[in-house]
Amino acid sequence: MTTIEKERIAQEAKSAVEELCTVGGLRAGQILVVGCSTSEVCGAKIGTDSAPDVAKVVLDAILSVLSARGIFLAAQCCEHLNRALIVERRAFPFADEVNVVPAPKAGGSFATAAYAAFEDPIAVEFISADAGLDIGGTLIGMHLKRVAVPVRLAVKSIGCAPIIAARVRPKFIGGARAQYNEKLL
Repeated sequence: MTTIEKERIAQEAKSAVEELCTVGGLRAGQILVVGCSTSEVCGAKIGTDSAPDVAKVVLDAILSVLSARGIFLAAQCCEHLNRALIVERRAFPFADEVNVVPAPKAGGSFATAAYAAFEDPIAVEFISADAGLDIGGTLIGMHLKRVAVPVRLAVKSIGCAPIIAARVRPKFIGGARAQYNEKLL
């Protein structure tokens, strides 16, 4: 992959995450879960062509946005690690940690890059994130809070990988006579 292609991928990732943070109303301390197939980003079938160099490009672009906003990243591992997540320990000081270190062929290049980049990484099996970005069909939905709302981003793909984004909102309760806080919709 050329330097120009990597720069384009970085810009696509950065733009997608910036828009998702804005549309999703993400605040400091909240969590964005990202699943990323570098195989798909490079134009191959998911799980067939792991690309650690591309993972680092995507990760660095995403972290540049999230770090500036004080938002935590949860990097989803691939199916070989049952879609566990790599997070900063300070995001989950009392997390039920599991013992695994991701690798490109068992965890995926993106989670491996996150594990290497984080200050104090841990792996967890479950999370309830405030928003999510699925790069290449990695199935992140299980890691979002209960009511996920699709977000249609201006950026439709990162490299060759289609992306799907979501934010969450609180559940509506109370029925027909209930009143709701418009800011939480």
